[in-house]
Amino acid sequence: MVRTLFNLLPYACLLVATSASAGDLQVDLQDVFTHTGTLHVAVVDGPAGWNNQAKPVQARSLKAEADKVHLVFKNLPAGDYAVLVTHDQNDNGKLDTNMLGIPVEGYGFSNNPQLMRKPTFEEARVHVPAEGSTISVILR
Repeated sequence: MVRTLFNLLPYACLLVATSASAGDLQVDLQDVFTHTGTLHVAVVDGPAGWNNQAKPVQARSLKAEADKVHLVFKNLPAGDYAVLVTHDQNDNGKLDTNMLGIPVEGYGFSNNPQLMRKPTFEEARVHVPAEGSTISVILR
């Protein structure tokens, strides 16, 4: 029996190490303009995901029912991520823009960069340590 326990010990250590290196990213959305439509929140882990060339690591869609929303993305491996939020207020499946290409529906990014363009992954990048992290995204 002792021999069996020693044989299983490396696997138990691997399981503990794997679970210890994954943290939760808590995202607080603020300034949801209206309580209509759908909020889409995506967590990406690099420029490819940021530029729609790869799938998000995790994503959620939920009805916009409050001015503030709290979401938790569980078990993200420790590393760098960026969060993109769009508020499809009329549920037409896209972020509507005006004639100049400026969004007329809510949107936001991690780090809340104040730019007149979509930020780069690096500008929106946040580090999520193994113990997890909390960020706030203010919709514009």
